[in-house]
Amino acid sequence: MTDPRPIRTDAITAGTLLIAGLVAGGGIGFGLGSLVGLAGPLGLIGLFAGLIAGFLSVHARYKRL
Repeated sequence: MTDPRPIRTDAITAGTLLIAGLVAGGGIGFGLGSLVGLAGPLGLIGLFAGLIAGFLSVHARYKRL
């Protein structure tokens, strides 16, 4: 018996995980950067860290597909 085909909500969930990682990482980086006077650079670093975290969370959730 074959597995059922992925449904549209899988793609929506994957996109949401990526966006959530970007927003969370950017927000944390910007917030910490505001405390030390480096909001811009640490915000960008946080965005990239959030992107990586988003990819890792999507991979962890859908590695069986």
